[in-house]
Amino acid sequence: MTCPSCGALAPAEARFCPSCGHGLQVRADERRVVTVLFGDLVGFTALSESLDPERVKILVDEMFDRLAADIVRFGGRVDKVMGDGIVALFGAPVSHGDDAERAVRAALVMQDTVRSFQAEVDVPVRMRIGVNTGEALVGSLRADTDYTATGDAVNTASRLQAAAEPGSVLVGEDTHEATAESIRYLEVPPVLAKGKEEPVRAWRAVEALGRPGERRAQAVAPLV
Repeated sequence: MTCPSCGALAPAEARFCPSCGHGLQVRADERRVVTVLFGDLVGFTALSESLDPERVKILVDEMFDRLAADIVRFGGRVDKVMGDGIVALFGAPVSHGDDAERAVRAALVMQDTVRSFQAEVDVPVRMRIGVNTGEALVGSLRADTDYTATGDAVNTASRLQAAAEPGSVLVGEDTHEATAESIRYLEVPPVLAKGKEEPVRAWRAVEALGRPGERRAQAVAPLV
């Protein structure tokens, strides 16, 4: 067996590379209902033109450390960091039953984190976030052993992120239906998403209602 990370040879039964420690066991693919969070920083590209590259990297690293902590705090898993973007999964590999709510709450807190960071370091940076729920195939790609998700739910989350206004969180229909009792929303015009035959209905998350896990009180019906 060859380690996809460093290229060193490893025993066939090895769980980790003896040279670099990279995980070698590949998870079996499985279908899961997941909530995908796509976030993209707005403003760092322009910032790179006026700041030293090392300074920009330090700022980006610090920002994503804080955003990753927000994701983990709500039970999510950072799937990947790509340039100025971050992708997280809620519901895989561990499902909590309220993963859509966890994802939207995490997204709202992430926006607070970005605003705090902006004020702290005095840089004009904001973030667009898209959140979508649906069935996806989760597992490891052959090219590398990192656990990830693929499918329409992932692509739609990316399109919602691209359509979001800087500083806002856009969610898809299934996410909205699963979280309408715990998140206050404003409906926005449907998103014309590339590759989709029909426009995607979208809502902007405004604020979380109550604490995590709380539900609005329901009227008690008489026993018949």
